[in-house]
Amino acid sequence: MGDILGTAGVALLLAAFLANVAGWLRVESRVYQSLNLAGAGLACVASYLIEFWPFVVLEAVWAAVAAFALTRGRPAAAS
Repeated sequence: MGDILGTAGVALLLAAFLANVAGWLRVESRVYQSLNLAGAGLACVASYLIEFWPFVVLEAVWAAVAAFALTRGRPAAAS
């Protein structure tokens, strides 16, 4: 189960990164931050399941930052 969750999480993170680098999504967009939140959340759970603690911390912080970006109260840029 950890492999499936981790693969899905990393795929979402890489999709967000690729879309940003290609100019399809801006960092400020809700879609970009949502992909980061979902991807980091899944990767965090997967890391927890395999007990790889450094990545649990990394992905938890990544997800928290993405969640903060989504809820900081200013309008998001067009995605």
